[in-house]
Amino acid sequence: MSRHRRTVWTGPGASSARELADRETVAALSPRVPLTPGLVGLRVLVVLTAVLGLNYVVWRWLESINWSAWWIAVPLVVAETYSLVDSLLFGLTMWRLRRRRRPPPPPEGATVDVFITTYNEPLDLVMATAEAAQQIRYPHRTWILDDGARPELQERAEAAGIGVITRSVEWAGRQRHAKAGNLNNALMTTDGEFVLILDADQVPDPAILDRTLGYFRDPQTALVQTPQVFVNVPEDDPFGSQAPLFYGPIQQGKDGWNAAFFCGSNAVLRREALMQLGVSRYVTEVELAVTRTLRTADRVLARARRGLDPSQTEARAALDAVAGAVARSRADLRAGAALADVTYRFQQQVDAAARRLVDADVTALESDLAEIAALSSELDAEEAGPAELDRAALARLAHRDWSPLGAVETVRALVRAIDVDRDDEAQPLMPMATISVTEDMATCMRLHALGWRTVYHHETLALGLAPEDLGTMLTQRLRWAQGTVQVMLRENPLVQRGLTPAQRLMYWATMWSYLSGFAAVVYFAAPVVFLVSGILPVQALSADFFLRLVPFLAVNQLLFYLIGRGKRSWRGQQYSLALFPVWIRSVTSAVANVVFGRSLAFAVTPKERQAQTRRPWHLVRPQLVVMALLVVAAVVGTVRMATGQASALGTAVNLVWVAFDLAVLSVIIKAVRHRGPQVEPAEVPA
Repeated sequence: MSRHRRTVWTGPGASSARELADRETVAALSPRVPLTPGLVGLRVLVVLTAVLGLNYVVWRWLESINWSAWWIAVPLVVAETYSLVDSLLFGLTMWRLRRRRRPPPPPEGATVDVFITTYNEPLDLVMATAEAAQQIRYPHRTWILDDGARPELQERAEAAGIGVITRSVEWAGRQRHAKAGNLNNALMTTDGEFVLILDADQVPDPAILDRTLGYFRDPQTALVQTPQVFVNVPEDDPFGSQAPLFYGPIQQGKDGWNAAFFCGSNAVLRREALMQLGVSRYVTEVELAVTRTLRTADRVLARARRGLDPSQTEARAALDAVAGAVARSRADLRAGAALADVTYRFQQQVDAAARRLVDADVTALESDLAEIAALSSELDAEEAGPAELDRAALARLAHRDWSPLGAVETVRALVRAIDVDRDDEAQPLMPMATISVTEDMATCMRLHALGWRTVYHHETLALGLAPEDLGTMLTQRLRWAQGTVQVMLRENPLVQRGLTPAQRLMYWATMWSYLSGFAAVVYFAAPVVFLVSGILPVQALSADFFLRLVPFLAVNQLLFYLIGRGKRSWRGQQYSLALFPVWIRSVTSAVANVVFGRSLAFAVTPKERQAQTRRPWHLVRPQLVVMALLVVAAVVGTVRMATGQASALGTAVNLVWVAFDLAVLSVIIKAVRHRGPQVEPAEVPA
């Protein structure tokens, strides 16, 4: 393919034009966020929201909890505190909201591999994406990464001049790591300087590389992420598939903190960064193995020393020498010494100690043989039989204290058994993170920890397909949430070295949001409790309560409105609460996987609408139960107020609360009733 070449202008004013272009390039790539009047106003609103929110929640904890009903009062104030933290993290994200300028032109002569990941998606869908990828204007190679290894797809791709990559034989019988493993396998097969990753349904714009590669003129940029936009979503977006707030202000805010996320598709990555990450993680895993081995060696040596008596000075000296070597090796690792040097020195010291013990054992063995010979002579003189000789000799030797050579040999075997080749994996280097069912967040967080920068480019450069039925949507959201919680449990960003404080909080903000399911249960329960029983979780609905709460809610909503101005964000707000069973299940299942080792299968999101014979009400049973309880509580509360058993103010407040909850949960009814585009029976997959 022909390469694009930059036109060189040599006429009058060329120098000024180049200077202007250079300034624009620097502005586009600079990590600084320009301070505009709009950003100043936004920051003022963020500060006001934080002050009012802290004022309310601190007062709630110190002054207003109804301790006589602690079982609902404490959960409610905890839920409110959770929401305040969520609001503060959102405000911090918006603090450096960055709207990037047009990027510079792409570098000349860069090599690019376009990866289209697929497992079991329809062949026509995969080929449509691959053929569109072929039309990308910037020179590149297009590859279909077929994890299903389908011969028919191979045949169609080869006929169209498109490369196909399947798993190598090394993956047989080993962990496959789903999409992350598919990408890692392809990275070891190709060599492009940059990699564009597309899901099987994400049809790229021909300009996608022209519009993103320019950011890589900054040698520290590892990733450019673009939005995910879906073409099959109705105007009312019943499943909340479009995410205009995330693929917009939130990503732009994270971008300002150099924490824009990799979202798994529609992203360009620098191979050098990925390879560095793979090597870094390999070294880290080996270091962890060495650290665990040295810790085990400490325990082995401690047990051996406890079995010695004071007369075994040589053995004690040898064990002390090995224990000292263990301690020095652990200190060297903590100080950052080269792993190869540490393990080599340690093995040399263990070998020396073992030789000392062998020498001592040889001397002791010669003494024992002499004793056996003398014992044999004595028994011969008494005309004893061979059986008596064996019993007497063994009885004498059984009381002997043997040297702890076995303990030293165990330590030596432990160190030499460290799996530097990672035989349990198909390949030693795994650039894409394999610690969760979603590879994107963990990979990006590790890149940031290594000092790389990321970019969010806010322009639609690929169009995809969203779930068209409720079951598929729930499967997709569950997998996203499970993957995020797995990362939170395994590599908590708050304690990851290499991340800036702001990056830690940006990652934590996303993880924190998936804990909302527990808060939602409390928000649904509190008005039900009051309307049915009259029990208030606060001491009183006083003027002090309303003067603190209402301004906070009003300013918080104003902040949200201004940030999401012109964007349809209500559907996203609804699903953040209405999917509370999904969020709770994601946490419990991820904890079971990480802590207790229970399996957590990777579920590929179907790209076709699934056949339905009836409406799937069973998928939203918990939400329907909550809605029924809210309606019943509203009726009971109204009756209690009419009969003078409940205050009008408390009842009115909680009825408004119930109405809001029902408005939020009503999206579930719309989702169940949504039929999607009509599909002929012959088109529905078997």
